[in-house]
Amino acid sequence: MKKYLSITLFFLLQNILFAQIINHEDVVKVKFSLEQKDSVAFVVAKINIIPNWHINSFKLPKDSYAIASEIKINPNKNCQAKEITEPKPIQFTDELGDKQSHHKGSLVMKRKILINSASDFKVAGVFSFQVCDEAGKCLLPHEYNFSLNAKAFASLTEKNSSDSLESAAQDATSEANTDKAKTDVKTSINTPAESKKSLWLIFLISFASGFAALLTPCVFPMIPMTVSFFTKQSQTKAAGIRNAVLYGVSIIVIYVILGTIVTTIFGPSALNALSTNVWFNLIFFLLLIVFAISFLGAFEIMLPSSWLNKADKASEKGGLIGIFFMALVLALVSFSCTGPIVGTLLVESATIGGVAPFIGMFGFSLALALPFALFAAFPGWMNSLPKSGGWLNVVKVTLGFLELALAFKFLSNADLVVQAHLLERELFLAIWIGIFTVLTVYLFGFIRLPHDSPIEKLSVGRTMIGTLSLIFVIYLIPGMWGAPLKLISGFPPPISYSESPRGIGSSQNGNGHSSNKDMHLGPQNIMVFHDLDKAEAYAKEVKKPLFVDFTGHACVNCRKMEEKVWGEPGVLELLRDEMVIVSLYVDEKTPLPASEHKELEYAPGKTMKITQIGHKWSYLQTTRYKSNTQPYYRMLGPQGEDLDIGSADYEHHGNAEDFKAWLEKGLQEYKNAKSKK
Repeated sequence: MKKYLSITLFFLLQNILFAQIINHEDVVKVKFSLEQKDSVAFVVAKINIIPNWHINSFKLPKDSYAIASEIKINPNKNCQAKEITEPKPIQFTDELGDKQSHHKGSLVMKRKILINSASDFKVAGVFSFQVCDEAGKCLLPHEYNFSLNAKAFASLTEKNSSDSLESAAQDATSEANTDKAKTDVKTSINTPAESKKSLWLIFLISFASGFAALLTPCVFPMIPMTVSFFTKQSQTKAAGIRNAVLYGVSIIVIYVILGTIVTTIFGPSALNALSTNVWFNLIFFLLLIVFAISFLGAFEIMLPSSWLNKADKASEKGGLIGIFFMALVLALVSFSCTGPIVGTLLVESATIGGVAPFIGMFGFSLALALPFALFAAFPGWMNSLPKSGGWLNVVKVTLGFLELALAFKFLSNADLVVQAHLLERELFLAIWIGIFTVLTVYLFGFIRLPHDSPIEKLSVGRTMIGTLSLIFVIYLIPGMWGAPLKLISGFPPPISYSESPRGIGSSQNGNGHSSNKDMHLGPQNIMVFHDLDKAEAYAKEVKKPLFVDFTGHACVNCRKMEEKVWGEPGVLELLRDEMVIVSLYVDEKTPLPASEHKELEYAPGKTMKITQIGHKWSYLQTTRYKSNTQPYYRMLGPQGEDLDIGSADYEHHGNAEDFKAWLEKGLQEYKNAKSKK
């Protein structure tokens, strides 16, 4: 504090004398102009600084005592000031050891504004700055005034819900034309199909699934056969290792080709779009039920024998072609065990989209190929392998129960999308409790299924897995009475989609707004709106910021965010007490009135048919915020304007600390905007 006080006094004393000799106009010259394209405009300041002088940058290092250069826009109901852009400043450390940054020579600073006016008007404001020389002598802070002509353009916030869509389209088109590179960057960053986090998760799940497939009765016994083949065919140890590596690579190539075919046929984003489709989810529900019944021993899923015969014949040719076709024989022979797992992986990767099917098949095949290649290269390791037996069928049956449980996730997605309320949270949990209870009883040896061997005593591994299954059942039971069950958040329907959404015996009153007829019970027993216009009007009435939640009924990450983060201490109180929430479901299938049906452009040359409520919100998110992923959160200010805090999402705010910090920043920005009115 003393240091900064001394600096301030020093600058004041020297500036009184120094400013008598040098004028600001002699050092810094600024020309102002306005660049406008429909609703988006930029106040442009072209700045020229004489040699050996500089002005401070707009974005200063943390704890800097310098005075920032800034383009300030006078309060005006016809426009809304947004972010400031500037060239990359010169970074340095001053003689006091503090980090600073400034600009020299010629530069351009811009401030973005959004136009919202039915007639032409003036944009007025000031460019404020402080100029210093190389010796550290600074003039007093100074301001240049400007007044620029802006053309009329009616924007999104002043129209009703029907007209707002057309306005958003015009705004999106203009931004795409004036700032296309910036828009493209935002879109690529926010697409979960390209998300490293999601792809890594798919890879790890697929890799684990590959090891699970290895421990099935269709695959495990083939390891000794493979080792025997390479031992006989390879004349030297080096040749054996080379052939084993080629065999492993061939297995990977075969499965990766399968993933590539799926991606090519459906396109990089079509699978992701299908994840909220009712029929897509119902088909995969039935598919996984068939897989599960097959694993439980009712029947085997077999490929045509002609395929196997042709591949087996080709494998006898020897060389690289023979090795490749031997790997293909493995894939075909083991299909009855690997097919359901591969099918499930493709289903799961379909909900991610993009290159996820390719990544999924790579992870699965890598785990499957490694043991075959290693044991073929080093046959002596075979002695350490456990013998084939009844335990392999136990693995297969356990996978069948897991497939059965996973199937109901897709049935739940379909039910959520159409809001049929046939599979609410309690029934979903009851089904899972039943499935894992039967699995527990099976693992402890009380029941036997087809192809099971007689049990004389339980193995340690079987006992441990049975115990874990029992613990999981006990964990699920409180969920029937409203427990959050964070461990499986995203799988069951949300708590609000329940026969007793507030929990048995609960007397909570949401966020104190339950008397408003337009509000509905939302996540964490918070009352929320589902209509943007009504929510905006109510937020202005109660003088609270509007928290806009772009979500989806079948969005797993949305449920995880609501159940793991929204309910955390500190976060829950902010959401419930300090703001108004509107949840906009982009997959809501409720049809719009015929008068509101339309086809609108959401990007140059691309149109969207608006016939359902979900289309309306999806279009709004795409055009207004250049994002199409959920969950996606924004916060609106006193006049319905977007607060200058950016967005929040699951990838960057999927923990209570970061999300709370974003909410608090929004509340502070709202208070600042409110005080300027």
